[in-house]
Amino acid sequence: MDDRSWVRNTMLKLEGDYRRSADTHLIPLMLPESLTVPGVDIYFKDESTHPSGSLKHRLARSLFLYAICNGWIHEGTTVVEASSGSTAISEAYFARLTGLPFYAVVPRSTAHHKIEQIRFYGGDVHFVDHPGQIYEQSRELARQTNGHFMDQFTYAERATDWRGNNNIAESVFRQMENERYPEPAWIVVGAGTGGTSATFGRFVRYQRLFSRIAIADPENSVFADYVDSGDISLTCQNGSRIEGIGRPRVEPSFIRETVDRAIRVSDLDSLAAMRLMSQWTGRRVGPSTGTNLIGVLRLMREMQQDGTQGSIVSLICDSGDRYDHLYDDAWVDAHFGQGLQDHIDRLNKGIFA
Repeated sequence: MDDRSWVRNTMLKLEGDYRRSADTHLIPLMLPESLTVPGVDIYFKDESTHPSGSLKHRLARSLFLYAICNGWIHEGTTVVEASSGSTAISEAYFARLTGLPFYAVVPRSTAHHKIEQIRFYGGDVHFVDHPGQIYEQSRELARQTNGHFMDQFTYAERATDWRGNNNIAESVFRQMENERYPEPAWIVVGAGTGGTSATFGRFVRYQRLFSRIAIADPENSVFADYVDSGDISLTCQNGSRIEGIGRPRVEPSFIRETVDRAIRVSDLDSLAAMRLMSQWTGRRVGPSTGTNLIGVLRLMREMQQDGTQGSIVSLICDSGDRYDHLYDDAWVDAHFGQGLQDHIDRLNKGIFA
């Protein structure tokens, strides 16, 4: 089979997967009465229901399409990715679908359920001791295997068609059309590659909308400082403990100019909000969803203080089933320090410091 025939058949497989997949739900978040702000409606788009279990399913499909159409991936090409887990799971899913070998380079601290899922889809896992080592290790592994380094941290913002083609922004605004406030005042997302914030930021400008984009940034991440300062050389020594978001360097795919606001969130607040969100929705969510929720609650309070009405939209990034350890109080106390219950109690009282 010549390469063009392989490309055609592989594109049909990717298109078939897309057509078999339903869109994800946009869920109105019912807050406790003590936290509800009249005139402010909150929605979370549930990206955990994708076949590979997270928001990264969209990115992985786009990265495969981009690499194949650019001629970087051919029949038998080994695909390599640097990831904190969720992107690697989704890319392993698409690698199996397209019959390609897949290697994930992940920090050793990655949740074990994520490692199991990468392997479930046939991926091979290579560990590094520090998050900053994933880039060079991935390049070296691609060189050794004569493969292709997918490099989500460079290509996330350009692989997605931000003008439409059923990207996440187009989906959100279509689903919001008949709501009380169809054009959100704020869209709140985390930033790992920066692809999601860039997609939303570009889409609202392209569609002549007034929605603003906020990123919720955890500890040990430079994105919030970069948004505020514009210093692209920023780095930090440690990696984020909120898997999937936050980076120790400014990634090439993070487009600062598409973001209107950065909100810093402590790790214990992220975990507290994760626990509360799980109670309010009746099922477990992951820690990056908790980070998003803190950003939403702070903006909601600001709208209340300003006397403005409208809607806020954010994302359920993945399921909490991947993070059993974060629902274990003893494990959290040992690794994040004591005080989680105090943070939960404070959030329940409406204190979003």
